[in-house]
Amino acid sequence: MTIRNRMNKREWSWVLYDVGNSAFWMLASAVIPIYYAGLSAGSVVVAWGLTETVVSLIVALLMPFLGSLADYRKNKKRFFIGAVATGVVGCAALGIPTAALPFLIIYVVAAVGLNSSMVFYDAFLVDATETENFDSVSSKGYAWGYIGSLIPFLTCIALIFGGKIIGVESALAIKLSFLITAIWWLAFAIPLIKNVHQTHFKPAEAHTIRKTFVGLGKTVKDIIANKKLLFFLLAFFCYIDGVHTIIKMATSFGTELGIDSTQLVLALVATQVVAFPSALLFGKLARRIGARVMLTVAVIAYALITLYAAFFLKTATEFWILAIAVGLFQGGVQALSRSYFGKLIPLKHANEYYGFYDIFGKYAAILGTLLMSAFTVLTGSANWGILSITLLFVLGLAFLLLMPKSKES
Repeated sequence: MTIRNRMNKREWSWVLYDVGNSAFWMLASAVIPIYYAGLSAGSVVVAWGLTETVVSLIVALLMPFLGSLADYRKNKKRFFIGAVATGVVGCAALGIPTAALPFLIIYVVAAVGLNSSMVFYDAFLVDATETENFDSVSSKGYAWGYIGSLIPFLTCIALIFGGKIIGVESALAIKLSFLITAIWWLAFAIPLIKNVHQTHFKPAEAHTIRKTFVGLGKTVKDIIANKKLLFFLLAFFCYIDGVHTIIKMATSFGTELGIDSTQLVLALVATQVVAFPSALLFGKLARRIGARVMLTVAVIAYALITLYAAFFLKTATEFWILAIAVGLFQGGVQALSRSYFGKLIPLKHANEYYGFYDIFGKYAAILGTLLMSAFTVLTGSANWGILSITLLFVLGLAFLLLMPKSKES
């Protein structure tokens, strides 16, 4: 076993796609909900929560089938290119509509493209590096994605808030920001497309589509039979839903509370900056005390964060505290979930199993946004909406603790 500290060309090419797609994540978290609020007269939290639910549902319905097909030779890259192209075109087109509904429809197209590309991107990890460097490369993907995405994001923010100095009105600046983000996203997808090739694949077969469904059924049975893997996926389903909900809904939640948009954006920048070293630190601590222990710490921390948001979050200062706390654990819980899962699965079926890993993540993303929207409507308070997310972290923690123990725990 050789653990390298320096990454090679293939690994860097894989990591760089995280730098590219994270620019859209940042825009979708900070700017797009605020821009949408200017187009709509209704509740931003409710509309945005339902929109994200639709996106997650579409991806979750598509990915079991497309993910399994991608395991066949050369399909993974073809599907990845198709997903990236869909997302990039959708992102660039966000500046076209002037009404709320058309804007949401185009956003759904862009977000489906992004989320679909991430399924194939995660599966490319097994082609980009050796298993002994899996933890390190996975953590660096998230870490560099956080810090690298700030370059286009801050460029867009400077244009939006300072564009008038050079004669660019804020509405035009936001539309230009969609285009800048799309170009950045596409540019950082090219290294992966060029340098990372599918080395793990299923042999071509007759009746591929029928074989795909049969293979999916067998994998489901194998997962159910492996109690440790099953409990981890159930835990992941719950806690990653809460993580994704906080990422997607933070800005719309702050907007609903009346926090100034500038404060919201700057606080989210702070989240990215804090998340960079934290993700790397989580990877190092996992080597010393175990990934499962660090995942447990992160899930408990997230439960406390949601309680804080529900009962204390009312001002910009409190939103800043929330943003920094999220940054401390966000990258770590995502990176270690991906790498810990790799230790639980048969390596020769890594692509197929990672397809199910991403499916669990996408299905999970439906529940949290729906819960938050529903509780906000029922109670008339966004605070009660975010309190409902605590339940997901409690359930995730319970499943982690119920996992059978073994030497690699």
